[in-house]
Amino acid sequence: MAGTDSQRLSALDMAFLCLEDAATPMHMGAVATFRPRRDFSAERVAELLADRAARMPRLRRRVRTGLLPFSGASWEDDPSFDPNRHVAVSRLYDRYAADPLATFAQHWIAEPLDPKRPLWSAQIVTGLPDGEFALLVKFHHALTDGMGAVELGLALLDDITLPVQRRMPEPDADVVPQQRSPLGAVADSAATMLGQAAESASIAGSIVTSARPYPLSPTATVNSPSRRVGLVRLSGSDIRTIRAAHGGSTHDVVLSVLTGALREWMVNRGQRADARSLRALIPVSLRGRERRQAGNSLSGYLCDLPVGLEDPVERLRQVRESMQRNKEAGPTRGAGALPVLANRLPSAVHQLAAKAAGHAAPLLFDTVVTTVPVPSVPLSLDGARLREVYPFVPLAPHQSVGIAVATYRDGIHIGLQANGHAVATSVRSPTRSASRWPCCNSRCDTPPRPACAGGARRPGQALSISATRNASSSDCWVLSRGSQAVS
Repeated sequence: MAGTDSQRLSALDMAFLCLEDAATPMHMGAVATFRPRRDFSAERVAELLADRAARMPRLRRRVRTGLLPFSGASWEDDPSFDPNRHVAVSRLYDRYAADPLATFAQHWIAEPLDPKRPLWSAQIVTGLPDGEFALLVKFHHALTDGMGAVELGLALLDDITLPVQRRMPEPDADVVPQQRSPLGAVADSAATMLGQAAESASIAGSIVTSARPYPLSPTATVNSPSRRVGLVRLSGSDIRTIRAAHGGSTHDVVLSVLTGALREWMVNRGQRADARSLRALIPVSLRGRERRQAGNSLSGYLCDLPVGLEDPVERLRQVRESMQRNKEAGPTRGAGALPVLANRLPSAVHQLAAKAAGHAAPLLFDTVVTTVPVPSVPLSLDGARLREVYPFVPLAPHQSVGIAVATYRDGIHIGLQANGHAVATSVRSPTRSASRWPCCNSRCDTPPRPACAGGARRPGQALSISATRNASSSDCWVLSRGSQAVS
């Protein structure tokens, strides 16, 4: 067991804990589907998960708040920990829904975790087509960040062999490290503190200058405890084709596709997409750059999403340029580095002001788009092969939709979590087939086929990221609205 100091929640961990309420639960999630290769028993898989969780110290711990007001919090072993209370088995109950798994997941993701217990849960869901089953997991953001959640999730799966990473050369044993004087150590420490103070002041100044009090965010909404969920799969080969034609990273291409989807959603709601750009907060992991590996180690970029542009190629160009500027500046500069600043504030500040700061989130960004690093190796649970994995990011206060992306094998999997008040009907994913999802690898000279019969495009459609393939060109993909929404 590590020392007491290492068990305390960091300031950023505390911020996520303080943002929690019934309408804005701060847990991450994932929906993973598996195809069994032998006789499948949901009860056996649940026992296997409980056994593996019991051997993971971080999943045995709960939050203990300090006795004095605003004294922070720490992790402690739950004396009554029973992993079976965190693992459940269910069966799809709405088989007539357009996507029964998404319908189930939207009720599951809306349920907050019990703050008096270890902050995680797992659920086995049966009744999927072709004998498949799903594993749904939730980890509170106070417990870990996205990369840490992947590590915890992998530990629940069968053993895997990850690619060997190149190790740094060992220091020469004959070289004696130079001794530093106490005065030199104090000077170095003072320089570090001054550097961090200047960096923090720069981040705070960027936040103030980047805030947009007017016009109000077109996607801002009232907080709601209900959720809508969409599960979207893009083809990795299509994304690579776009990159070869127009440049940029996989992340840039996916961001541009999402920008087009958000544009269509706004138009369907009767809003002007060209009134102002939407802005996404792109979380960036600082693991490997900081000593602290447990809990949250995050920064972020702010990226303007040019929803006012109709041309998908031009959208990709602008997204690529915006992300390039962010990367050149680095993850500890600019308003997107808000998590870095939050981690340097006293925990008492978050206990006093986190909820007020959360309500101001739409002034700075309109949505969160995060990428989850899933290893590109075959994964399984009780021998059942992993087919798809859809991550979910917590929905920030007053925001309509949060988006998480995971690349696994040759699929780009996107989990959409929408505010139930902003999206009154289910987030529609017309199909998970790659042939239905948007790419923008060339301009189209002919109009696209409508996505739904007769070209009907009604206001109030659910958020949908859909595409149709142009009938007159085999290599031209165009963005369009999805088929009609479902209740």
